[in-house]
Amino acid sequence: MFNLSEEKVAEFGMTWGLTAMIGFMLFIIWDLAKKSNAGKFGAFVLFFVLAFGMLGFIAKSVIKWLMGI
Repeated sequence: MFNLSEEKVAEFGMTWGLTAMIGFMLFIIWDLAKKSNAGKFGAFVLFFVLAFGMLGFIAKSVIKWLMGI
């Protein structure tokens, strides 16, 4: 009906689905910093430590895009 292959659906989910999940996780980290009164340095540490894994995933995607894989 929509002429979508499994590969296109998986690529769409990996691109937009994980982007939405990363955005939601950043919101959760921000909310955690706000509710715990972490201050500026504490919020920085929270974002740096908890978002470090997301940075690796984003870097992998950018490297794949730059290499044309």
